[in-house]
Amino acid sequence: MGFVIPSSKNRMYLTGQDWVINTIDHMMKASTSAGNMSQIVLVLDSLLDEKLLRKRLGDFVKAFPALYGSISRDFSLAPYWRIPEETTDVLDLTVYTLEEDASDNDVLSLLGKAANRPFKNEDEHLAFHLIQKGKKESFFSITFDHPLFDARGAEAFLELFLEYSSGKEIAVILKGVSLTAPADLSDWMRKFYAGRNVNRKMLSLSRPLFKTLPLPAGNERGFNFHLVSFGIDETEKIYEKAYKEAGYLMEMPYLLSVVMQAVHELFKKRGIDADNYMAPVTIDMRTGDDIKEELLLNHVSYLFFKVTAEDAGDLKNVIRSVKLQMFEQVKAKLPKDLADASSLLRIASLSFLGKVLYLHFKGKAATFLFSYLGNRPGRLIKFMGLKIKNLIHTPRVPAPPGLGFFFNNYNGRLNFVISYLDGLLSDEEILMLTTTVKEKLEAPV
Repeated sequence: MGFVIPSSKNRMYLTGQDWVINTIDHMMKASTSAGNMSQIVLVLDSLLDEKLLRKRLGDFVKAFPALYGSISRDFSLAPYWRIPEETTDVLDLTVYTLEEDASDNDVLSLLGKAANRPFKNEDEHLAFHLIQKGKKESFFSITFDHPLFDARGAEAFLELFLEYSSGKEIAVILKGVSLTAPADLSDWMRKFYAGRNVNRKMLSLSRPLFKTLPLPAGNERGFNFHLVSFGIDETEKIYEKAYKEAGYLMEMPYLLSVVMQAVHELFKKRGIDADNYMAPVTIDMRTGDDIKEELLLNHVSYLFFKVTAEDAGDLKNVIRSVKLQMFEQVKAKLPKDLADASSLLRIASLSFLGKVLYLHFKGKAATFLFSYLGNRPGRLIKFMGLKIKNLIHTPRVPAPPGLGFFFNNYNGRLNFVISYLDGLLSDEEILMLTTTVKEKLEAPV
């Protein structure tokens, strides 16, 4: 029988995946202007009532102390999320006003400013921003720390806030949300074997080593974001093409393959002679009930895809390679092995783990990062009485590579966001990437 440390009302023991996320957060604070943060933006069809928002949102976060937790260790050295008994923090909500004829770039610039602002201390993990554009449109964003939420968790948090703002009691809303977790100090042999399997996989991915774009000088750089939002009809045609090119429910391999080709074109234009390109992909297969129960911390899995430069010139070859790797990794249970093996790393300090995390890859995480969040039925249709026209994710990414491509589907609309370190890409290169991806997605079969 394994050694079990019981959970308590104010402790959520971190999984190995959580500890890796916190390590990335530590590394990003050292290499860029802020940590491992992300942002969800709601595009609303009218002006949001600022006074009412401050009152309801302020009451909600104050009644939810777990949002203001911090990392601690117990006598076993297992790290945990320490939940305070109460919080007296004041709501962090910043309001901006733009003229009605302000451009999309003006809005993105403010949202980028929000996503790049460091949190004040180790206990702050949330910030909110409201952009009032003229009299007919507004943008509400939640900027969150990835050690607190993953992307689906942050969406679920907004759904819970909507329940609270409609009059439900906080105790009723949080019923079923797990606020404790055990330390998982058992089955060590299984975890060691999982670590062996993961080590072999990382070695194979590192030979030959993939290339990354050279990082600009300086460690006080933020991220820029470029958004392409497809209409409902355009999205339907893209999904039809994904079905024809890659197969049923193969949107992720199809979109990743298109991005691989675009990155290959970028490297060729830069004159970078790359043997291959590598991208980790986050996978979230949870249902709505699972996401609510696992609201806090991180619950995604990872797959790794490596495509040779020779294959990258032909979309069919890329799709074939990506699908084969996906099936092989799922069959080999790589996501589970990663989760098990990472539990062994929790004893390491963040600074030490940061030095060894990418040891096989010589300090690099990947050529780029990629994520696809499909359409999940949820309650985010209206926000405090206003219709949500769109929902967009704008994450920051580790540097290196300082480059990420993110797709999400909201209410039948596909959004495509490029996140890149300031100075990594020129305006012409961003235009080339977005144009290449759009043309490939919209080209007839």
